[in-house]
Parts: sequence; structure tokens; C-alpha cells
Amino acid sequence: QVQLVESGGGLVQAGDSLRLSCVASERTLSRYSVGWFRQAPGKEREFVAAVSWSGYSTYPADSVKGRFTISRDNAKNTVYLQMNSLKPEDTAVYYCAARMGPPLATTYDYWGRGTQVTVSS
Repeated sequence: QVQLVESGGGLVQAGDSLRLSCVASERTLSRYSVGWFRQAPGKEREFVAAVSWSGYSTYPADSVKGRFTISRDNAKNTVYLQMNSLKPEDTAVYYCAARMGPPLATTYDYWGRGTQVTVSS
């Protein structure tokens, strides 16, 4: 069982930056692909970005490409989401999730509880 805890959310203004962190209880997080997802009020959960177990391959969604960067430090059991040039439409609860196998998949096995990101205009 992998437990994931997100942190780093907050209230910022449009154009600001935030870095989210996802820390895993599992020492072998390096075996897992990790993804970031978000859900805004009244909307379905949306894929944001994913990273392979090695960190060599990353997959940002078109909506965040060029603004958000996903990375990982397996020595620290941590995955990051660097978010730059934030927009009000980025406001959502952000979740990290982990799965065995390739990062681009419809299902993830383990989920964190989320961290709120609010971007004011």
C-alpha cells in the first residue's frame, strides 16, 4: 500500500508560481509512475501531468504545457509539480497518484487526499 501526501497548495495571484510536492510512504516509489490530476468545483477530474518511474519521460497535458513541469527525486520519494504563470482557470484541488506500469493510463492505483490551489485574477 502506497500512501501519498500532497503539499504546497495555496492562494496566489494570476501570473504567480507554486510548487506542489507529493511525498510517498513507500520507499520504492521509484517503481511507480506518478501523475498529477486536478478537479475544479463542478467539473470532472482532469489529467495534468505524469512522469515515468525513472523521471526521464514526462507527459504534460496540453492545457499546462509550457507552464507546468513535473519532476521527481526518487531518493526523497517525492514528485514535484512546478506551476508557473498560473491562471484563474488553474484553480482546483490537485491530487497525485501512483501506479505500476506506464504513466499514461486511465487508472491509477493509489491517490493522495489533495491540496487546494486557488488563483485569483
